[in-house]
Amino acid sequence: MGLFDTLRNEFIDIIEWTDDSSDIILWKFPRYENEIKMNAKLTVRESQVAIFLNEGVIADVFPAGMYTLSTQNMPILATLKGWKYGFDSPFKADVFFVNTKQFTNQKWGTKNPIMLRDAEFGPVRLRAFGSFAFRVNDASKFFKEVAGTNSEFTVDSINEQLRNLAITRGMDAIAESKIPVLDLASNYDEVSLIITDKIKAEFNELGLELTKFLIENISLPPEVEQALDKRSSMGIIGNLGAYAQFQAANAMEAVASNPNGGLMGVGLAAGMGVGMMNQMGNVFQPQQVNPSAGNPTPPPLPPVGNMYFVAVNGVQTGAFSLPQLQAMAQSGQLTRTSLVWTQGMSGWLAAETQTELAGLFTAMPPPIA
Repeated sequence: MGLFDTLRNEFIDIIEWTDDSSDIILWKFPRYENEIKMNAKLTVRESQVAIFLNEGVIADVFPAGMYTLSTQNMPILATLKGWKYGFDSPFKADVFFVNTKQFTNQKWGTKNPIMLRDAEFGPVRLRAFGSFAFRVNDASKFFKEVAGTNSEFTVDSINEQLRNLAITRGMDAIAESKIPVLDLASNYDEVSLIITDKIKAEFNELGLELTKFLIENISLPPEVEQALDKRSSMGIIGNLGAYAQFQAANAMEAVASNPNGGLMGVGLAAGMGVGMMNQMGNVFQPQQVNPSAGNPTPPPLPPVGNMYFVAVNGVQTGAFSLPQLQAMAQSGQLTRTSLVWTQGMSGWLAAETQTELAGLFTAMPPPIA
């Protein structure tokens, strides 16, 4: 390297940062021992700010644009250096570039459930997570309060602090909002605004602006969610007796479409519906019917008139309406000796002993000898 090249490398005449990263907030221009030449070109791109530092003190700050460095556009540095107007000697200064673009999709979430008091459920534990976005809105304050003289400062260097701030203040804002737990899902936007207003000031203290705060999910512990699911299921089913009758009617339709199924098919299909209701509400109490052992107390009948239970192989099925019983009699699934019971009867009796059922068999041909 010749003498001319050596002298040329002692001076810096172009200062710029071509940022190709996605997570660097602050970057120090690598001046090393070289001096900055007066009238050097400074290029500050959009979403950048350049800070000149003189002996640890912030001097001049340059927004986006192209500059020819001189005493005119570096008034603070000129004062600190004691330059006279027109002074054109090389000088030394630290140059930092600050990225002012938005840093989006920063995740936040509770590591452990947060205990809150709900008006309906009392003390509950909630988990929450979402995302937020921020940017530097005061480069000098950010440099003083956060970045310092680091040669490079990334999002990861401050993300944990911002995430903890979002969680602490965010959950506090949820508690203060007094929004019921079951209504939080329909008020994510409102809660997000409450949290944003609460923590914006603390971001500003760091020279940052919180541009977006989003809640993606607020959830209860799994066991509480399971209890709510059961409660919702009960609300959807509504009247348990009516539901059982609906199941029995569906069973009869299935038997009608399968004439080879026999009465046992009716008992099996209806029994499945009754079994489900026993687990949910104890609506029916199926019992073994044994006429020789006395008459057990029949189960309560749903609030519908002229409904009969039928014993099939010692197992209670039904309840069935008269039209359903007529169809069963015609298909041979209900006989004269079939044991039946309805409200008002003291026990299980043969179908032919009941006046309104006896007529079902009058038109029936006698059994073939």
